[in-house]
Amino acid sequence: MSDRSAIEWTDATWNPMRGCTKVSPGCKHCYAETLAERFRGVPGHPFEQGFDLRLVPAALELPKRWRRGRLVFVNSMSDLFHEDVPVEYIQRVFDVMRDCPQHRFQVLTKRAKRLQELATVLRPASNVWLGVSVENARYTERIEYLRQTSAAVRFLSIEPLLGPVGKLVLDEIHWVIVGGESGHGARPMDPDWVRDIREQCRTARVPFFFKQWGGAMKSKNGRVLDDRTWDEMPKSSVAREPKSESKPRRIHLPVQA
Repeated sequence: MSDRSAIEWTDATWNPMRGCTKVSPGCKHCYAETLAERFRGVPGHPFEQGFDLRLVPAALELPKRWRRGRLVFVNSMSDLFHEDVPVEYIQRVFDVMRDCPQHRFQVLTKRAKRLQELATVLRPASNVWLGVSVENARYTERIEYLRQTSAAVRFLSIEPLLGPVGKLVLDEIHWVIVGGESGHGARPMDPDWVRDIREQCRTARVPFFFKQWGGAMKSKNGRVLDDRTWDEMPKSSVAREPKSESKPRRIHLPVQA
């Protein structure tokens, strides 16, 4: 975790948990797993247990120490809505985000159904952006779950883009990020897949952010699409204050150890 990030669409990362498990083809070459497994078995290292899923309660209060407001990517090294994360712990993460109005928190998940199931009781504060990852047309159903949540900003991370996504339903979606896969064994991305998404965003008037072409040497391939970079962000008017900022009600569901 860091109060600075090299990720193009955020300022900082915050990891109140670490590790994950694969759920779909987009996970095949997970950068977080690759990084974590390098340090498996190194005594005292944050990733001594590799990419095994574990909670990090000691990191919960970290955003409160950052006085200057910033965009914070939540769980760059995990998935907050993983099925093995207890509901009560997810609530604690949302409480911290609510208590840090100086920041805007970007929560991204592939487990869209669990996100939708819990969002109504978690009641995200106005500084919490909720997003889902989509890698090809087969997984666009995640967008429907996202559209059923209440959030000031709902966004899509279409990365790694592994195939055409077809017609996207962008009603109630406020931001779209697209990027290719990077690192060893990166699967190719057709530029026309990217252009199709960009044009759909233009038609729907949804901000479009092109992160990277990817590849084994992503820095060499860059992030220029049709002679320019695309760094559009959600408009400030979208991230409006909700009608109520009251605390979410506590829920008591079966949790997993």
